[in-house]
Amino acid sequence: MATPMLIRDVPKSERPRERMIREGPHVLSNQELIAILLGTGTRTEPVLQLANRLLHEFHGLKLLQDASIAELKDIKGIGEAKAVQLRAALELGQRLRQLSVDGDFVIRSPENVAAYMMEEMRHLKQEHFIALYLNTKNKVMHKKTLFIGSLNASIVHPRELFKEAFRYSAASLVCLHNHPSGVRLKLALTSDH
Repeated sequence: MATPMLIRDVPKSERPRERMIREGPHVLSNQELIAILLGTGTRTEPVLQLANRLLHEFHGLKLLQDASIAELKDIKGIGEAKAVQLRAALELGQRLRQLSVDGDFVIRSPENVAAYMMEEMRHLKQEHFIALYLNTKNKVMHKKTLFIGSLNASIVHPRELFKEAFRYSAASLVCLHNHPSGVRLKLALTSDH
């Protein structure tokens, strides 16, 4: 059985951290980026091999992005500190993705709503009922998840929907919910005009 190659056995110029400094993060594979976050492997498994196994266990980044600290710790070689580091990095990525659509986002069509919300709702495993509260210029002032349902149902009470509208003096609102099956995102546009 061949001995796994340790990071120290890789020429310094080819190590992920050094390549990232020299060439930028875009040249690294997902495995190499995760290896940088992990920092070290275990006594029996090099960090690149551990990163590869982590990706394999979660079938790539899609499921890894939603992994809890407990789920990460279930992977041999991932302790609490590494699980927390990974979870923090994944959360930052999700927040940065949301920043790109937040701010002075104007809703003029269902396509605008999809652009604003699709990434956030794409991989949810339960039905979520979300309301966007708009000002008189159709800019998003507030977004709130009002209800989280089951795999195929979400019970919504109008009282909660309109309480938030009054609280923010919204001129109009957009209601939407997802289908965990990924089939479609439903929108309901309402306005006083």
